[in-house]
Parts: sequence; structure tokens; C-alpha cells
Amino acid sequence: MTRSPAPADLGGSMMDGELLISALLRHAARFHGAARIHSREADGEVETTTWAAIDRRARALAAGLARLGLEFGDRVGTLAWNNRRHLEAWFAISGSGMVCHTLNPRLPAERLAQVAADAGDAALFFDLDFLPLLAEAAPRLSTAPRLIFLGPRDDRVQAAFPEALFFDDLLGAGEGFDWPVFDERTPSALCHTSGTTGAPKGVLYTHRSTLLHTFMSVQPDCQALSARDAVMPVVPMFHVNAWGVPYNAAMVGAELVLPGGRLDGDSLVDLVERFGVTVALGVPTIWQSVLEAAKRRPGALATLDRALVGGAAAPATMFREFRETHGCDLVHGWGMTETSPLATLNRPLRKHGALDAGAMEALRVGQGRPTFGVDLRLTDEAGAPLPHDGTTRGRLQVRGFWIARRYLGADGAATTPDGWFDTGDVATIDADGYMVIRDRAKDVIKSGGEWISSVELEDIAHRHPDVAAAAAVAAPHPRWGERPVLMVQLRDGGAAREADILRLYEGAVARWQIPDRVEFLDRMPLTATGKVRKAELRRRLAETTEADAPRRD
Repeated sequence: MTRSPAPADLGGSMMDGELLISALLRHAARFHGAARIHSREADGEVETTTWAAIDRRARALAAGLARLGLEFGDRVGTLAWNNRRHLEAWFAISGSGMVCHTLNPRLPAERLAQVAADAGDAALFFDLDFLPLLAEAAPRLSTAPRLIFLGPRDDRVQAAFPEALFFDDLLGAGEGFDWPVFDERTPSALCHTSGTTGAPKGVLYTHRSTLLHTFMSVQPDCQALSARDAVMPVVPMFHVNAWGVPYNAAMVGAELVLPGGRLDGDSLVDLVERFGVTVALGVPTIWQSVLEAAKRRPGALATLDRALVGGAAAPATMFREFRETHGCDLVHGWGMTETSPLATLNRPLRKHGALDAGAMEALRVGQGRPTFGVDLRLTDEAGAPLPHDGTTRGRLQVRGFWIARRYLGADGAATTPDGWFDTGDVATIDADGYMVIRDRAKDVIKSGGEWISSVELEDIAHRHPDVAAAAAVAAPHPRWGERPVLMVQLRDGGAAREADILRLYEGAVARWQIPDRVEFLDRMPLTATGKVRKAELRRRLAETTEADAPRRD
């Protein structure tokens, strides 16, 4: 869509203003100033503050950063968990016109240094937990950023980095500082993709795109947040800005529960019970650990009204356990770094009230329908549009108000000639817009010229109570090209055998789609964002697969 030139004044009678991230914090502080933020710190203790105090310290920090000589447009990295100081730095950086670059601490040191260099970070905030990682990465940091420890003075930090500054020392008098006003299309934040298909690529968000994403995210058919909620973003702030939750919570004045670095099931269940969490967000591996911990603490999840899951396909058994055991609505969503990230949420329509339990369950395991501001389409390999009939599979493409147009530093657009972003997913879309990710294009198993969905095979494997994680991957085969092999991690104490798991597929899929074998792993390899490293599994299989595994006819 092209923008038509317009005169400066069309005669409209409405007030106007820039859509800026600082407006979110200003609103939260003024009208929800007493709403609490609970933060688990590095020592494991939980401290409580308020939105008013967050705003006061963020403004003081912004003034301190200016005194250091950091300027409008500078990129400032953060290497931190979800905690109070990280939240204050987040708002201080973007609110003062700099770019908040969240670094993923699950990356190896060499890759972390490459990402920081790609961004050109002028300063870098870091948590104590990541002191060893930063010490390893520091010699490779070509930009030599100013290092700022997210805490008071600490001898361990001074020993490792004598030149490091300390967050608490930067909090001078901020009373005279007010958030500046500038163009809403100014960059606000930078996230890098996880790099599962190559080097991480930077996606640069603007204040405008972020505010539009925030307006959408709090709607009833999306995260449905309000001032009555206590929301816990288990998904880290370095994973696509915690799916927008800190912005969303500020907009509506919700309480925040920030879990820090303790993301095990028992610690998370403790926070839900202790602070009456009503909404929580995370990837499937997180919810699996929460469900395991909740078995040992009946009633601990009683306040949890809904949990959002994304980042990877969640098994149907997980939706059922949340609903039947804990009275909690598990909501599937989909997005990616390039979509800011939310693009679809699985919320039923009014007409779906007539569905029986089985049909409703089948509906809810998909990734849902697009939010306002997002459009979806399917294409074939040649780029021709495909029908939205719920069965035709094609490449999923997306466009909208908060979708990436190009990557950081790239000369050309990341979109198709007609302006769509190709997600790399294979999906179906029905007439109501409900989208189901059938596979990643690179993960589809092509056997004898026919496609086999790894997502479907994995969902079936999760029906076995002993299976903690499952990944279906393609093993090379001299006759059929590829054959599916199932990689499984069992729960602690699980005793399932290969025959027990393969029996689940009888009658569930065509016989030729049944995995050739099951391989058991001590630990499923995961990416920095909690997704299965299928490339690593495929390499392992390529080295061990027999010359000609049998195919079921």
C-alpha cells in the first residue's frame, strides 16, 4: 500500500501526539502508581515495588545515562533476566530515545559478541548471573561498550571488570528529568532472531509499531489484560520483549510478577501461589515443568485464570491438563521476532459455543486467528496464493502494522515483491482465519514424494504419560529420500519402551507415516529460546542411520 501525500492540515479537529513508549510508563505511574511489581532478585529473594517507583527510578536512570554521554539513537544492550532493574533500564533506554537491545544470555560467548557488534552497542547492562559469560565474551566485543552492572557495588564485578559502572550509582536526582518527545517512528528496541537457520538477524522496532502492538495485545481476544490482573511473563524479556508483557501491563496498570532467573517448575508455582498470579506466559517446555511441579502442590495454581503458550507447538494433552486439573485456560498463540511478536491468538468465536468438547479441543490446539493489524495468506512454492479452506497447506506469509520490512543492516527488503513476509512455516488457514502451523518448511519430512508433518507426529508422542519431550526428524534413506525417526526424552522415572510409543500411531496416521524407530535421549537439545535443535538431531541421525531402514507399507 502506498501512502498518498497530504497537506499539513486536512481540517481535522482532534488532538495529535507521538506514540511513545514513555507514555505507557507515565500513565502507569499516574493512574496505577500503587500497583505492585514483584521481582525475584539474583539472591533468590523477592522484592516488591510499584509502578510509581519504577517511573521515578527509570527517569533517574535516564538522567544518569545522559550524564555518561550516551546520546539519542545510541544502542544499549541488556544481558539480564526479568527483574526490577532490567525493567527500569528497559524504559529508561527507550523512553530517552535510545534503542534497547536485549541480548540472549543463552547464546555462546562468541555469538553473543557478534550480536553486540552487529548492533553497535554503546553500553551494556548485565546481571550477576551472566558475569562469567560476559567475562568470556568481553575480549571479543569489538565495540567496547560501557559496562553497567544491574545492582549495587559488588566486589565480584569489580574484580572481573574494574571499569564497570553500577546501576544504583547512576540513579542521581531524576526529579527534574522529563521524558523527551520525538518522532514516533524512531527506533525503540532491537531483538535478534535465534539464528537457527544461520547468523542471528536484527529486527529494529519503532515506538509507533510497539504502541500499536500494545494496543492490540491487551484486547479481550488477545492477552486480555486489565488492572485486575497479576501477570507473570515467564518468557524472558530477551525473547522478543517478553511478548510485549511489560508494555501491556503498564498500559492497563496490571501487577507484574518478574521471576528472575529461577524458571524451574517449583519456583514458578511458588510465585503463582504467593502473589495470586492470574495470567502467565511461556513456552511449552516451561509449562511442562510447571505442570509437573503442580502435581506435588494441589491447589497452588488456583488463581491462574489463563496461560499463554507459544514459541513451539504445544501438545493437546497440555491443554487438557491445564483445563481439567487446574481450571485454567491454556491459549495458543503464534508469532516471531519479525512480528513483534504477536500475530495470532487462539480465541473461539461465538458460534463455537455449540461445539462439543472434542471439537473444541481440536480447535484450541491450533495457533488461532490473526489479531487486528495482521493479515495472513498461504502461497505455493511459486508464490501463487492458495485457498483458506482449512486443509490446503502452503507457505505462511504475513503483513501488518508491526511486521518487519527489512533486517538490521540489510540493503534489501525481507519481504516479497508485493510486500509480504515469508515466515518459513507451512500452515493451513480456514475460512474464519484460524491458522494451524503444520510444520516449519525446513522440518517437513518428505518420504517417497509425500509430506509428513513432524508437528503431528510429536503431538501423538506426547499422549504417552512418560514422554517429556519429543521431536520427529527426517533421517536420510536411500530409497525413500527421508524417513521419520522419533527422538524422545522421558520424564524422570519414565519406563516407556519403543513399542509402547509406536503403538500410539496405529490408526492415528497412515502406516507409511509411522516413525521407523524411536531413539531415547537423556536430554533434548534446545535453542537459546527453548526450541528443539532439530538441525543437531538431524546431524546425529545422518551419522547413525542404517543404510536402508524398513518402510511400513
